[in-house]
Amino acid sequence: MQISDAESVVMDVLWQRHPLAADDVVAALSSQQDWQEATVKTLLNRLLNKGAIAATKDGRRYLYSPQLKREDWVHAESRGLLERLFDGRVAPLVAHFSQHRKLSRKDIAELRKLIEEIDDGQP
Repeated sequence: MQISDAESVVMDVLWQRHPLAADDVVAALSSQQDWQEATVKTLLNRLLNKGAIAATKDGRRYLYSPQLKREDWVHAESRGLLERLFDGRVAPLVAHFSQHRKLSRKDIAELRKLIEEIDDGQP
């Protein structure tokens, strides 16, 4: 499921806490986005139409909850990034970041540990 960058901002709010009314989403975003209430409601409707969220009636308002799991979205997005930019391979991605000095010592240590864990699990 494709969701835009703006829609992902709304999804982040709902992944952190749900169910929420539109007003609650607007309030949660007010400190980080300069969006009008109508913009947030438009984004909620787009997400609703895509099936990324669900709405349940609560009196005179609707409460929104995510249907799309964050883990599933992250997986699809990261796979798409790898396919588009690095022919589906992780090593060129890591090489890119290392060449541009975007890997900290902590990042490198975590990568080494991950590689060791992967190696230990291989036959």
